[in-house]
Amino acid sequence: MAERVREELAALAAIFCGPDEWEVLSHSETDGTVFRIRTKAEGLTDADVPLELVFHLPVSYPSCLPGVSVNCEHLTRAQCVTVKEKLLERAENLASEPMVHELVLWIQQNLRHILNQPETGRGSETCALAASTAVDDGLWVTLLHLDHMRAKTKYVKTVEKWASDLRLTGRLMFMGKIILILLQGDRSNIKVPKGVPDSSENLQSRCGLKWKEMQREND
Repeated sequence: MAERVREELAALAAIFCGPDEWEVLSHSETDGTVFRIRTKAEGLTDADVPLELVFHLPVSYPSCLPGVSVNCEHLTRAQCVTVKEKLLERAENLASEPMVHELVLWIQQNLRHILNQPETGRGSETCALAASTAVDDGLWVTLLHLDHMRAKTKYVKTVEKWASDLRLTGRLMFMGKIILILLQGDRSNIKVPKGVPDSSENLQSRCGLKWKEMQREND
């Protein structure tokens, strides 16, 4: 982990030091760091809206953007997705610099404006913190089965690059002749939706994987 990333994490832990405001969910020298920040921002009714923001900092961060998941029991799924998209758009303007605190401050100041935009969904289904919602629109965990691997070193480096580009974390496992890849990240970057042709923006289609899902699905 780069020194400035260590410093950023230490600063975040000091800033979000209230009860349940800060929690490191996982850390690995190969997969990066995943942590959760609970904060509040002004909503449409002037009342504070509690937000749960999960950030994934890949090992190449801040050279690449962080992964972001947004959950809030007071917002719809569509609103949570919109907030996430706006955070990622903002992150693109802060590339190559530690940005998490800036993103949190920005959403605190702009949540009401985002929710007030006409394109923001206002469906009745809430974006609760339940596991099924987190799986559907937040972090998605999937186990992939790889048919074969001819040039192992080159193949592993390629998969690692694709996973980093798509802001996914995971682990490659060799179990005898069985090759498995465990992935965690945004669902759209892992799973090809039913009826949609293969896309180069999806890890499954890039690798030509024949895979199994060991995950609850709400399709």
